[in-house]
Amino acid sequence: MRAAVTSSQSAYAALRYAQLAVMGVVAGLILIAGVWASWGTAQHVMLSKGREQGTIDVRSCSGDVCTGPYTPVSPGSRARARVVIDQSVAVEKGRTYTVTVKPGSDQVVRSGPAGLLYAWVPLAGALLLASVVVAGGLRLTRVAWAMAGAGIALLTATILVV
Repeated sequence: MRAAVTSSQSAYAALRYAQLAVMGVVAGLILIAGVWASWGTAQHVMLSKGREQGTIDVRSCSGDVCTGPYTPVSPGSRARARVVIDQSVAVEKGRTYTVTVKPGSDQVVRSGPAGLLYAWVPLAGALLLASVVVAGGLRLTRVAWAMAGAGIALLTATILVV
């Protein structure tokens, strides 16, 4: 004998599907925000063909920026007496870094493996945060562990390379 589906069971199923939809959207938005935050810097490192590339000798740091002279490496790039790079854990006074110049400005971003990994750190954080939402809200623990593992691997590689 088949039991009839009650209205409370239907309501529970509808709420469960709504929860899955909302948590899926939240996880997706977190990941999109991580990519968006990373892409602002990563595009200059990843799509460096045709952009000015060179080195910066960091001479002074104040506030949240460091400055120094720029020495060109790529053809068509010109030397500059002063360029600006954001001060972070990846930049120290007295060191020389390979950089890419942001088009139409005197701002530079780190290039090479260290610059590429550092540019994607916001995505690593988003992966870690979204993994909690995926595990708790979507009940997809294997996917969540994979996302968390990818985030931790990216952060670890960044710490080791930078």
